Order: sequence, then structure tokens, then C-alpha cells
Amino acid sequence: MPRRLILSSALLYTVAFNLTFLIQELFLVLPKALVPGLHPILYHNNHTWQGSNPLASLLQGTGVLATLLSALLSLLLLRLRALGRGVRLFLVWMAFSGFFMALPQVVIGTLLPGSDVGMVMQYLRLDTATRAGAALAASLLMPLAGRAVAAGFLGCAPEGAQLPNTRARLRYLVQLAVLPALIAIPMIIAFRVPRELIEVVAVPAVVSSLGALSVLAFARQGRTVRSPAAWRAPIALPLAAAVTLLAVFQLFLRRGIPF
Repeated sequence: MPRRLILSSALLYTVAFNLTFLIQELFLVLPKALVPGLHPILYHNNHTWQGSNPLASLLQGTGVLATLLSALLSLLLLRLRALGRGVRLFLVWMAFSGFFMALPQVVIGTLLPGSDVGMVMQYLRLDTATRAGAALAASLLMPLAGRAVAAGFLGCAPEGAQLPNTRARLRYLVQLAVLPALIAIPMIIAFRVPRELIEVVAVPAVVSSLGALSVLAFARQGRTVRSPAAWRAPIALPLAAAVTLLAVFQLFLRRGIPF
């Protein structure tokens, strides 16, 4: 088993997950900073605000929207042919993080009125049928996201032997996506502490597990791609990026940045 490839991919996912989470929180903060009466504060694992305004509940949906747009933008950038394999893999992980961080929140919002999307639904006074429709739509979009991300992972394979069948593609996706997603969970937790245990562990566990299962589901439908055997995956740069981002989270954002 190519340990270097697995570790490199896990580090890239760690960076992508936390950047996506930062995008979510930043775009929860910025709209509130423009609303009279609200004074938001950005943290490494959350955001809060002082003051009150009826629009605050509605603006709890801007983070989910931002992560979805981040995922879609990452997929669009993957169309550029000049990208190196490391950059391409990072963009796939950004799409993975954006889709599977945002879509489950729509489902959760129908069940928990106090969640971000739940507050939006409360503000809009959506009835039960409309909420159920939103949850169903998000649930149907998750397999489509898994298919797109799986294709992105398979497209990262460099020159070499072919991966002509389901078994070969499945093995490759386990090495490049599934194992890295699971291995990265403890690393991601380091970015999120201190906070309530369920928030520290549940979010990376749900995003990673749900995304990994969705990717695996489409190994059968993947096209023939090139083998990863010839790729010497980078370690130093992803590791440096992860350590730098962790320092920013814990040394600066942890204190809170008022807007």
C-alpha cells in the first residue's frame, strides 16, 4: 500500500477541510458585519455576535451557501489542464469538503431549528412540506456530489498502467480518498479544540465518513484512468501548509477577531 500517497492525501484533506470551514465561518461573519446592530466575532472553530437584528437568523445561511460555491468553483478549476497533480488533488478535496460540509446541514436544519439552516427555515417560516422537500433535495444532491468528486479523484491518477475495472478503481479510491479521509480526522480535531466534544469530533467525522461512502459508491461507474504508480506524492508542502494553518487557527483566530 502506497503510504506516501495516503499521507500526502490526508494532509491535503486536512488543509482543505479547515480552509472550507474557515470560508463558512468567514461568510457567516462578513454579512452580519454589514447589518446595523450586529457585531460578529470570528473564531477558529465558530463565530458569535453581539447585538440583535431580525436578519441575523436569515444570515445564518450564508455560510452553507459559501461552502457550496467553494465546492462548485473547485470543480470548475479542475477543468484547467495545466494543473499539477498535487494542486488537482487539493481542489478535489476542496470540492469534497464543500459539498459534504454544506448538504448535510440542510437535512439537519429540518430537524434542529437551532442549527444554522434551521434558523433560516424558521426566519422564512417554511412549512413542514417545504422543509421535507429541501431535505430530500439535499439528500439527492449528495450522491451527485459523490459522483463528481469520485471522478475528480480518479482524474488525479498519473501516467502508468490502466485501472480498467471496478476492483482496480475501488482500490485506488480507498488509497487516495477513503483512508486519507479517516486518517485526517484526528488532525482536523487539533484545529477545532477547545470546544464541545460533539462539535470537535462529530463535524469532521460526519463530513469525512459521509463523503468517503459517497465516493466509494461510484467506483463502479468510473471510466478507465491511469494508475497512480508513477506519482511521487508530495509530503513537505502539504505538511508545511497544515502546520501553518494550524498556527493561524490556534495562535490568532482562537482569540477571536471582531468585525
